[in-house]
Amino acid sequence: MRNLLFFLILICISFNSKGQKINWITFEEAIALNKKKPKNILIDVYTDWCGYCKKMDRKTYNNVVIAEIINTNFYAVKINAEQKKSIFYKGKEYKFIANGRKGYNEFALNLLHGKMSYPSTVFMDTNERIIQNVPGYLEPREIEPILIYFGQDKYLKDSWKVFKTTFKSNL
Repeated sequence: MRNLLFFLILICISFNSKGQKINWITFEEAIALNKKKPKNILIDVYTDWCGYCKKMDRKTYNNVVIAEIINTNFYAVKINAEQKKSIFYKGKEYKFIANGRKGYNEFALNLLHGKMSYPSTVFMDTNERIIQNVPGYLEPREIEPILIYFGQDKYLKDSWKVFKTTFKSNL
């Protein structure tokens, strides 16, 4: 009986994690998909050495409710702020700039308006304009209303203050 219970728990864990992973794609793929089927874009700007970036991946982005909201409302992109590979966007090449021991990619610098803070979550609309940059680590309960606000274009109708008074969490 104990083995059966253990087996059932493993099946439940496996089912929940497989069906609720975020569909991360490249920025270039998001732009191409957006041209065919417009959808807002969420960009997770991170670095390999950032502890809070890793915690956000494990705790926030692995949350099944958060993953579902992101997959439904956004093209989800991860950009390493220190990536050496150039990013081509709107006819411009964004290169890696060596700076001390590390460096940064110009595209990340542009997305974050020069304020390099990790992790940062950048929201773009269907016209590929930056709506908002939200710096810092966000718990699932903190990011959920933000995802709904920008993902469902509620920011076009209501102020954040008004939206927060009517928001109902699914967590």
